Amino acid sequence: MATPDNVAQALAAIRTANPSLKAFTAVRDDASASSMARQLTGPLAGKLIAVKDIFDTADFPTAYGSPIYSGHQPSTEAAMVGIIRNAGGLVIGKSVTTEFAYLEPACTLNPAAPGCTPGGSSAGSAAAVAAGLVPLSVGSQTGGSTIRPASYCGIAGFKPSFGVLPTAGMKCFAWSLDTVGLFARTVAEVSEFARAASGQRIMPPASREPGEWTIGVPDAYPWGEISASAQRAMARATEVLRAAGARLVPCTLPSWAAEAFTAHDTVQGWEAARALALETDTGLDRLSPLLREYLLASAKITDEAYAAAQAVAREARLRCREWLAGVDVLLTPSAPDEPPMGNASTGASTFNRAWTLLGTPCLNVPGAVGVNNRPMGVQFIAPPGNDSDCLAAGLLLEHLLRA
Repeated sequence: MATPDNVAQALAAIRTANPSLKAFTAVRDDASASSMARQLTGPLAGKLIAVKDIFDTADFPTAYGSPIYSGHQPSTEAAMVGIIRNAGGLVIGKSVTTEFAYLEPACTLNPAAPGCTPGGSSAGSAAAVAAGLVPLSVGSQTGGSTIRPASYCGIAGFKPSFGVLPTAGMKCFAWSLDTVGLFARTVAEVSEFARAASGQRIMPPASREPGEWTIGVPDAYPWGEISASAQRAMARATEVLRAAGARLVPCTLPSWAAEAFTAHDTVQGWEAARALALETDTGLDRLSPLLREYLLASAKITDEAYAAAQAVAREARLRCREWLAGVDVLLTPSAPDEPPMGNASTGASTFNRAWTLLGTPCLNVPGAVGVNNRPMGVQFIAPPGNDSDCLAAGLLLEHLLRA
Protein backbone atom coordinates (compact mmCIF):
# COMPACT_ATOMS: atom_id res chain seq x y z
CA MET A 1 0.00 0.00 0.00
CA ALA A 2 1.34 3.41 -0.95
CA THR A 3 1.64 5.86 1.94
CA PRO A 4 2.53 9.55 1.81
CA ASP A 5 5.98 8.73 3.17
CA ASN A 6 6.93 6.05 0.65
CA VAL A 7 5.38 8.06 -2.20
CA ALA A 8 7.58 11.00 -1.22
CA GLN A 9 10.62 8.70 -1.14
CA ALA A 10 9.75 7.30 -4.57
CA LEU A 11 9.34 10.77 -6.04
CA ALA A 12 12.67 11.86 -4.58
CA ALA A 13 14.37 8.80 -6.09
CA ILE A 14 12.82 9.49 -9.49
CA ARG A 15 13.91 13.14 -9.44
CA THR A 16 17.44 12.13 -8.46
CA ALA A 17 17.79 9.41 -11.11
CA ASN A 18 15.86 10.88 -14.01
CA PRO A 19 18.29 13.60 -15.18
CA SER A 20 20.72 10.85 -16.20
CA LEU A 21 18.36 7.92 -16.81
CA LYS A 22 15.80 9.98 -18.77
CA ALA A 23 12.96 7.54 -18.20
CA PHE A 24 10.22 10.06 -17.33
CA THR A 25 8.76 13.00 -19.24
CA ALA A 26 6.64 14.17 -16.29
CA VAL A 27 6.29 13.27 -12.62
CA ARG A 28 3.44 13.97 -10.21
CA ASP A 29 4.01 16.67 -7.58
CA ASP A 30 4.45 15.63 -3.95
CA ALA A 31 1.28 17.23 -2.64
CA SER A 32 -1.15 15.62 -5.10
CA ALA A 33 0.66 12.27 -4.93
CA SER A 34 0.49 12.18 -1.14
CA SER A 35 -3.15 13.19 -1.15
CA MET A 36 -4.08 10.52 -3.68
CA ALA A 37 -2.08 7.84 -1.84
CA ARG A 38 -4.34 8.23 1.19
CA GLN A 39 -7.46 7.46 -0.84
CA LEU A 40 -6.52 4.58 -3.14
CA THR A 41 -7.94 1.10 -2.60
CA GLY A 42 -8.36 -1.92 -4.84
CA PRO A 43 -6.37 -4.83 -6.28
CA LEU A 44 -3.41 -2.61 -7.18
CA ALA A 45 -3.43 -1.29 -3.59
CA GLY A 46 -1.64 1.99 -4.16
CA LYS A 47 1.09 0.60 -6.45
CA LEU A 48 3.14 3.32 -8.12
CA ILE A 49 2.87 3.02 -11.89
CA ALA A 50 4.53 4.78 -14.82
CA VAL A 51 2.48 5.14 -18.00
CA LYS A 52 3.99 5.45 -21.46
CA ASP A 53 3.59 8.90 -22.96
CA ILE A 54 1.36 7.71 -25.78
CA PHE A 55 -1.58 7.34 -23.37
CA ASP A 56 -3.68 10.47 -22.84
CA THR A 57 -3.66 11.81 -19.29
CA ALA A 58 -5.79 14.69 -18.06
CA ASP A 59 -3.32 15.59 -15.31
CA PHE A 60 -0.03 15.24 -17.22
CA PRO A 61 1.09 16.62 -20.58
CA THR A 62 1.06 14.02 -23.34
CA ALA A 63 3.42 14.61 -26.26
CA TYR A 64 3.53 11.10 -27.81
CA GLY A 65 7.30 11.46 -28.00
CA SER A 66 6.99 14.12 -30.69
CA PRO A 67 7.86 17.83 -30.85
CA ILE A 68 4.61 18.30 -32.75
CA TYR A 69 2.73 17.81 -29.48
CA SER A 70 5.14 19.48 -27.08
CA GLY A 71 3.14 20.77 -24.10
CA HIS A 72 -0.07 19.12 -25.32
CA GLN A 73 -2.55 18.66 -22.50
CA PRO A 74 -5.43 16.24 -23.17
CA SER A 75 -8.78 17.00 -21.55
CA THR A 76 -9.58 13.31 -21.14
CA GLU A 77 -7.64 10.22 -20.11
CA ALA A 78 -6.98 6.89 -21.78
CA ALA A 79 -9.07 3.94 -20.68
CA MET A 80 -5.97 2.22 -19.24
CA VAL A 81 -5.33 5.20 -16.97
CA GLY A 82 -8.88 4.99 -15.66
CA ILE A 83 -8.51 1.26 -15.12
CA ILE A 84 -5.36 1.80 -13.06
CA ARG A 85 -6.97 4.51 -10.95
CA ASN A 86 -10.13 2.48 -10.32
CA ALA A 87 -8.01 -0.52 -9.34
CA GLY A 88 -6.15 1.54 -6.72
CA GLY A 89 -2.95 2.21 -8.66
CA LEU A 90 -1.25 5.60 -8.56
CA VAL A 91 0.04 6.90 -11.88
CA ILE A 92 3.21 8.57 -10.62
CA GLY A 93 4.40 9.87 -13.98
CA LYS A 94 4.66 9.55 -17.75
CA SER A 95 7.46 7.45 -19.20
CA VAL A 96 9.50 8.24 -22.30
CA THR A 97 8.40 6.78 -25.62
CA THR A 98 10.03 6.86 -29.01
CA GLU A 99 8.32 9.23 -31.45
CA PHE A 100 4.75 7.98 -31.93
CA ALA A 101 6.04 4.58 -30.71
CA TYR A 102 8.10 4.04 -33.87
CA LEU A 103 11.83 3.32 -34.21
CA GLU A 104 13.60 6.65 -33.69
CA PRO A 105 15.67 5.98 -30.53
CA ALA A 106 14.59 7.76 -27.37
CA CYS A 107 16.93 9.52 -24.93
CA THR A 108 16.44 6.87 -22.21
CA LEU A 109 19.43 4.87 -20.96
CA ASN A 110 19.48 1.18 -20.02
CA PRO A 111 20.08 0.76 -16.26
CA ALA A 112 20.64 -3.00 -16.64
CA ALA A 113 23.20 -2.74 -19.46
CA PRO A 114 25.14 0.54 -19.24
CA GLY A 115 26.04 1.94 -22.63
CA CYS A 116 23.35 -0.10 -24.42
CA THR A 117 19.93 0.78 -25.80
CA PRO A 118 16.95 0.00 -23.53
CA GLY A 119 15.02 -0.92 -26.66
CA GLY A 120 11.86 0.71 -27.83
CA SER A 121 9.37 1.97 -28.19
CA SER A 122 8.52 1.51 -24.50
CA ALA A 123 11.99 2.65 -23.46
CA GLY A 124 11.08 4.70 -20.40
CA SER A 125 8.55 2.17 -19.10
CA ALA A 126 11.10 -0.64 -19.14
CA ALA A 127 13.98 1.45 -17.79
CA ALA A 128 11.91 2.90 -14.91
CA VAL A 129 11.09 -0.61 -13.65
CA ALA A 130 14.60 -1.94 -14.25
CA ALA A 131 16.06 0.97 -12.25
CA GLY A 132 13.71 0.22 -9.33
CA LEU A 133 11.97 3.59 -9.58
CA VAL A 134 8.50 2.05 -9.92
CA PRO A 135 7.33 -1.54 -9.44
CA LEU A 136 4.98 -1.48 -12.45
CA SER A 137 4.65 0.35 -15.75
CA VAL A 138 2.49 0.43 -18.85
CA GLY A 139 3.82 0.31 -22.39
CA SER A 140 2.55 -0.89 -25.74
CA GLN A 141 3.48 -3.23 -28.57
CA THR A 142 2.81 -2.88 -32.29
CA GLY A 143 5.87 -4.87 -33.36
CA GLY A 144 8.07 -5.76 -30.38
CA SER A 145 7.83 -2.72 -28.13
CA THR A 146 7.12 -4.56 -24.87
CA ILE A 147 8.91 -7.89 -25.14
CA ARG A 148 12.16 -6.49 -26.57
CA PRO A 149 12.69 -3.68 -24.01
CA ALA A 150 11.86 -6.15 -21.23
CA SER A 151 14.51 -8.51 -22.56
CA TYR A 152 17.09 -5.73 -22.94
CA CYS A 153 16.43 -4.37 -19.44
CA GLY A 154 16.26 -7.72 -17.66
CA ILE A 155 12.66 -7.49 -16.42
CA ALA A 156 9.33 -9.19 -17.05
CA GLY A 157 7.24 -7.86 -19.91
CA PHE A 158 3.79 -9.13 -20.87
CA LYS A 159 1.81 -8.54 -24.06
CA PRO A 160 -1.68 -9.94 -23.47
CA SER A 161 -3.89 -11.39 -26.16
CA PHE A 162 -5.02 -8.73 -28.61
CA GLY A 163 -7.98 -6.73 -27.25
CA VAL A 164 -7.77 -7.88 -23.61
CA LEU A 165 -6.62 -4.42 -22.46
CA PRO A 166 -8.17 -1.29 -24.05
CA THR A 167 -6.29 1.01 -26.42
CA ALA A 168 -8.90 3.78 -26.29
CA GLY A 169 -7.08 7.03 -25.59
CA MET A 170 -3.74 5.60 -26.73
CA LYS A 171 -2.14 7.30 -29.72
CA CYS A 172 -2.81 4.94 -32.59
CA PHE A 173 -0.04 3.70 -34.86
CA ALA A 174 -1.69 0.61 -36.37
CA TRP A 175 -5.11 -0.28 -35.03
CA SER A 176 -4.97 -3.94 -36.08
CA LEU A 177 -1.74 -4.42 -34.12
CA ASP A 178 -1.52 -1.92 -31.24
CA THR A 179 -1.59 -3.79 -27.94
CA VAL A 180 -1.17 -2.55 -24.37
CA GLY A 181 1.91 -4.02 -22.67
CA LEU A 182 2.80 -4.38 -18.98
CA PHE A 183 6.15 -4.36 -17.17
CA ALA A 184 7.27 -5.49 -13.71
CA ARG A 185 10.47 -6.76 -12.14
CA THR A 186 9.20 -10.35 -11.95
CA VAL A 187 6.73 -12.60 -13.73
CA ALA A 188 4.80 -12.94 -10.47
CA GLU A 189 4.34 -9.17 -10.26
CA VAL A 190 3.39 -8.71 -13.91
CA SER A 191 0.90 -11.57 -13.57
CA GLU A 192 -0.85 -9.81 -10.69
CA PHE A 193 -0.79 -6.54 -12.65
CA ALA A 194 -2.36 -8.23 -15.68
CA ARG A 195 -5.15 -9.76 -13.63
CA ALA A 196 -6.02 -6.43 -12.00
CA ALA A 197 -5.81 -4.45 -15.25
CA SER A 198 -8.00 -6.96 -17.09
CA GLY A 199 -10.73 -6.85 -14.47
CA GLN A 200 -9.82 -10.45 -13.55
CA ARG A 201 -10.58 -11.64 -17.11
CA ILE A 202 -7.06 -13.01 -17.09
CA MET A 203 -7.49 -15.85 -14.65
CA PRO A 204 -4.97 -16.71 -11.93
CA PRO A 205 -2.23 -18.90 -13.42
CA ALA A 206 -3.07 -22.51 -12.64
CA SER A 207 -0.62 -24.40 -10.46
CA ARG A 208 0.78 -27.26 -12.53
CA GLU A 209 3.61 -29.69 -11.94
CA PRO A 210 6.52 -29.36 -14.40
CA GLY A 211 5.71 -32.79 -15.84
CA GLU A 212 2.26 -31.58 -16.89
CA TRP A 213 3.72 -29.08 -19.38
CA THR A 214 4.29 -29.68 -23.08
CA ILE A 215 6.49 -26.90 -24.45
CA GLY A 216 7.23 -26.45 -28.14
CA VAL A 217 10.73 -25.31 -29.12
CA PRO A 218 11.09 -24.25 -32.78
CA ASP A 219 14.07 -25.74 -34.59
CA ALA A 220 14.45 -22.69 -36.88
CA TYR A 221 12.91 -19.28 -37.48
CA PRO A 222 11.85 -17.88 -40.86
CA TRP A 223 12.72 -14.35 -39.70
CA GLY A 224 16.41 -15.03 -39.08
CA GLU A 225 19.10 -16.89 -37.21
CA ILE A 226 19.49 -16.55 -33.47
CA SER A 227 22.69 -15.22 -31.98
CA ALA A 228 25.07 -16.95 -29.62
CA SER A 229 23.49 -15.00 -26.77
CA ALA A 230 19.98 -16.12 -27.72
CA GLN A 231 21.19 -19.69 -28.03
CA ARG A 232 22.74 -19.46 -24.59
CA ALA A 233 19.51 -18.15 -23.01
CA MET A 234 17.44 -20.83 -24.73
CA ALA A 235 19.87 -23.55 -23.64
CA ARG A 236 19.64 -22.41 -20.03
CA ALA A 237 15.83 -22.30 -20.11
CA THR A 238 15.42 -25.68 -21.78
CA GLU A 239 17.97 -27.24 -19.43
CA VAL A 240 16.13 -26.28 -16.25
CA LEU A 241 12.70 -27.08 -17.70
CA ARG A 242 13.78 -30.50 -18.88
CA ALA A 243 15.53 -31.26 -15.60
CA ALA A 244 12.32 -30.40 -13.72
CA GLY A 245 10.34 -32.87 -15.83
CA ALA A 246 8.68 -30.68 -18.47
CA ARG A 247 8.21 -32.24 -21.91
CA LEU A 248 10.06 -30.19 -24.52
CA VAL A 249 9.00 -30.91 -28.10
CA PRO A 250 11.09 -29.80 -31.09
CA CYS A 251 8.82 -28.28 -33.73
CA THR A 252 8.99 -26.64 -37.12
CA LEU A 253 7.17 -23.36 -37.57
CA PRO A 254 4.57 -23.78 -40.34
CA SER A 255 4.52 -21.65 -43.49
CA TRP A 256 1.86 -19.36 -42.07
CA ALA A 257 4.35 -18.06 -39.49
CA ALA A 258 6.56 -16.61 -42.22
CA GLU A 259 3.49 -15.32 -44.06
CA ALA A 260 2.28 -13.56 -40.91
CA PHE A 261 5.71 -12.01 -40.40
CA THR A 262 5.63 -10.57 -43.93
CA ALA A 263 1.99 -9.45 -43.67
CA HIS A 264 2.81 -7.50 -40.49
CA ASP A 265 4.88 -4.96 -42.43
CA THR A 266 2.11 -4.25 -44.93
CA VAL A 267 -0.65 -4.03 -42.33
CA GLN A 268 1.41 -1.75 -40.08
CA GLY A 269 2.56 0.52 -42.89
CA TRP A 270 -0.87 1.03 -44.50
CA GLU A 271 -2.49 1.76 -41.14
CA ALA A 272 0.32 4.00 -39.83
CA ALA A 273 0.16 6.20 -42.94
CA ARG A 274 -3.50 6.81 -42.19
CA ALA A 275 -3.35 6.98 -38.39
CA LEU A 276 -0.67 9.70 -38.67
CA ALA A 277 -2.03 11.41 -41.80
CA LEU A 278 -2.67 14.69 -39.97
CA GLU A 279 0.86 14.80 -38.57
CA THR A 280 2.28 13.99 -42.00
CA ASP A 281 0.18 16.67 -43.70
CA THR A 282 0.75 19.45 -41.17
CA GLY A 283 4.05 18.63 -39.42
CA LEU A 284 6.15 16.68 -41.88
CA ASP A 285 9.24 18.83 -41.29
CA ARG A 286 9.03 18.21 -37.53
CA LEU A 287 9.00 14.41 -37.79
CA SER A 288 12.27 12.56 -37.35
CA PRO A 289 13.84 11.55 -40.68
CA LEU A 290 13.32 7.86 -39.85
CA LEU A 291 9.59 8.22 -39.23
CA ARG A 292 9.09 10.74 -42.04
CA GLU A 293 10.62 8.41 -44.62
CA TYR A 294 8.65 5.46 -43.27
CA LEU A 295 5.31 7.26 -43.47
CA LEU A 296 5.96 8.62 -46.96
CA ALA A 297 6.93 5.17 -48.19
CA SER A 298 3.97 3.54 -46.40
CA ALA A 299 1.54 5.94 -48.07
CA LYS A 300 2.36 4.12 -51.34
CA ILE A 301 1.05 0.76 -50.06
CA THR A 302 -2.06 0.07 -52.10
CA ASP A 303 -5.47 -0.82 -50.74
CA GLU A 304 -5.22 -4.11 -52.63
CA ALA A 305 -1.92 -4.98 -50.92
CA TYR A 306 -3.41 -4.12 -47.52
CA ALA A 307 -6.51 -6.24 -48.15
CA ALA A 308 -4.33 -9.16 -49.22
CA ALA A 309 -2.16 -8.83 -46.10
CA GLN A 310 -5.23 -8.74 -43.87
CA ALA A 311 -6.53 -11.88 -45.57
CA VAL A 312 -3.19 -13.57 -44.82
CA ALA A 313 -3.47 -12.40 -41.21
CA ARG A 314 -7.00 -13.81 -40.81
CA GLU A 315 -5.98 -17.19 -42.21
CA ALA A 316 -2.82 -17.31 -40.10
CA ARG A 317 -4.79 -16.58 -36.92
CA LEU A 318 -7.13 -19.49 -37.61
CA ARG A 319 -4.28 -21.88 -38.40
CA CYS A 320 -2.29 -20.67 -35.41
CA ARG A 321 -5.01 -21.78 -33.00
CA GLU A 322 -5.17 -25.22 -34.59
CA TRP A 323 -1.40 -25.72 -34.63
CA LEU A 324 -0.74 -24.46 -31.11
CA ALA A 325 -3.35 -26.88 -29.78
CA GLY A 326 -0.61 -29.51 -29.77
CA VAL A 327 1.47 -27.71 -27.14
CA ASP A 328 0.73 -25.63 -24.07
CA VAL A 329 3.18 -22.87 -25.00
CA LEU A 330 6.02 -22.11 -27.37
CA LEU A 331 9.46 -21.10 -26.09
CA THR A 332 11.58 -18.77 -28.25
CA PRO A 333 14.15 -16.02 -27.76
CA SER A 334 12.60 -12.66 -26.86
CA ALA A 335 14.97 -10.82 -29.19
CA PRO A 336 17.64 -11.80 -31.71
CA ASP A 337 20.44 -10.83 -29.34
CA GLU A 338 21.49 -8.94 -26.21
CA PRO A 339 20.87 -5.17 -26.22
CA PRO A 340 23.15 -3.49 -28.77
CA MET A 341 25.75 -1.03 -27.61
CA GLY A 342 25.02 2.65 -28.14
CA ASN A 343 21.72 4.35 -28.78
CA ALA A 344 21.65 4.52 -32.57
CA SER A 345 19.00 1.78 -32.76
CA THR A 346 16.25 0.34 -30.57
CA GLY A 347 17.11 -3.16 -31.80
CA ALA A 348 15.18 -5.55 -34.01
CA SER A 349 11.61 -6.75 -33.41
CA THR A 350 11.98 -9.78 -35.67
CA PHE A 351 11.17 -12.29 -32.92
CA ASN A 352 7.97 -10.45 -31.99
CA ARG A 353 6.18 -9.13 -35.07
CA ALA A 354 4.46 -12.31 -36.22
CA TRP A 355 3.06 -13.01 -32.74
CA THR A 356 1.80 -9.44 -32.44
CA LEU A 357 -0.09 -9.78 -35.72
CA LEU A 358 -1.45 -13.16 -34.59
CA GLY A 359 -2.71 -11.65 -31.32
CA THR A 360 -1.11 -14.26 -29.08
CA PRO A 361 -0.14 -13.57 -25.47
CA CYS A 362 3.65 -13.21 -25.14
CA LEU A 363 5.78 -13.01 -22.03
CA ASN A 364 9.45 -12.13 -21.56
CA VAL A 365 11.02 -14.14 -18.75
CA PRO A 366 14.22 -12.55 -17.45
CA GLY A 367 17.03 -14.30 -15.65
CA ALA A 368 19.51 -15.26 -18.34
CA VAL A 369 22.44 -13.33 -19.79
CA GLY A 370 24.15 -13.42 -23.15
CA VAL A 371 27.77 -13.97 -24.05
CA ASN A 372 28.61 -10.37 -23.11
CA ASN A 373 26.86 -10.68 -19.73
CA ARG A 374 23.98 -8.43 -20.79
CA PRO A 375 20.31 -9.34 -20.22
CA MET A 376 18.89 -11.86 -22.70
CA GLY A 377 15.32 -13.00 -22.18
CA VAL A 378 13.28 -15.90 -23.45
CA GLN A 379 9.69 -15.62 -24.60
CA PHE A 380 6.68 -17.80 -23.91
CA ILE A 381 3.88 -17.68 -26.49
CA ALA A 382 0.45 -19.21 -25.93
CA PRO A 383 -2.62 -19.53 -28.16
CA PRO A 384 -4.83 -16.40 -28.28
CA GLY A 385 -6.92 -16.18 -25.12
CA ASN A 386 -4.63 -18.47 -23.12
CA ASP A 387 -3.01 -15.62 -21.20
CA SER A 388 -3.16 -17.54 -17.93
CA ASP A 389 -1.17 -20.44 -19.39
CA CYS A 390 1.42 -18.05 -20.77
CA LEU A 391 1.91 -16.49 -17.35
CA ALA A 392 1.87 -19.86 -15.56
CA ALA A 393 4.68 -21.13 -17.80
CA GLY A 394 6.62 -17.97 -17.01
CA LEU A 395 6.13 -18.44 -13.29
CA LEU A 396 7.47 -21.99 -13.56
CA LEU A 397 10.57 -20.95 -15.47
CA GLU A 398 11.19 -17.96 -13.22
CA HIS A 399 11.13 -20.28 -10.20
CA LEU A 400 13.46 -22.79 -11.84
CA LEU A 401 15.96 -20.14 -12.92
CA ARG A 402 16.12 -18.81 -9.36
CA ALA A 403 16.41 -22.23 -7.71
